[in-house]
Amino acid sequence: MIRPAKPEDTAALIAVANTIGFEPNELEYLDKMLADYFGGNTDSNCFWITDDDDEDGPVGVAYCEPERMTDGTWNLQLIAIRSDCQGQGRGGKLLRYVEETLKARGGRMLLVETLASFERTRKFYAKCGFEEEACIRDFYTAGADKIVFRKVL
Repeated sequence: MIRPAKPEDTAALIAVANTIGFEPNELEYLDKMLADYFGGNTDSNCFWITDDDDEDGPVGVAYCEPERMTDGTWNLQLIAIRSDCQGQGRGGKLLRYVEETLKARGGRMLLVETLASFERTRKFYAKCGFEEEACIRDFYTAGADKIVFRKVL
């Protein structure tokens, strides 16, 4: 069941990020972001959603925020499915839910970025109808390019 995230999901959402390889400092930042969101300490219309398995609780997470000073452009900042639940179509369903949520909010375009070396992730976005829009060489570090994907909603 895909639904808006709730404060009691925090530990499970951080666990999802942990299973896909987030570093400890990234997990700390994610915890702070969730605390700010659930505490009402955010100034945007961002939203968190989760894929909640009836037996295991949250197994997926997505975080989306509007691009400031644009007309209906959004950024998908995070989408993840717990590693033991991948390959079941959950990521695609979660992404479609994000897209429908954005359309209902008047969203016009969705952007997402990833590392050029994440071939599986890039294939996932292409399969979901995203087009590669840009490559920013050496963005993360020397030799670690950022790939930006775009989808018109």
